[in-house]
Amino acid sequence: MATNRSQRLRKKLCVDEFQEVGFELNLDFKQDLDDDAIDAFLDAFLTEAMDANNLNYVGGEDFGLVCLKKRGSVNEEQRAVVEGWLKARSELTEVTVSPLIDVWYPEKPINPVA
Repeated sequence: MATNRSQRLRKKLCVDEFQEVGFELNLDFKQDLDDDAIDAFLDAFLTEAMDANNLNYVGGEDFGLVCLKKRGSVNEEQRAVVEGWLKARSELTEVTVSPLIDVWYPEKPINPVA
């Protein structure tokens, strides 16, 4: 693929200066939780951790990707806030929060901040 791309194409492909960064979540729920408790947890998660930090969650109840609600990148502070919120919850036995990754091309490294 060509490496000399126009700014418009770089933006459309979400590469170079238009790279979008987010992180993955793996959640392990306690064995004795019923479906209502999991639903209540997910409602609180979406309201208190995602909406409150201008983030969006894509995935299921135990695995997903967190990205910014609008075009752009999640920062390390937002990642830490979500991780702290999740680790404080009693419904979970284990929480794994990935380092920041490129949400469109996860195999590519993150561009250094200029």
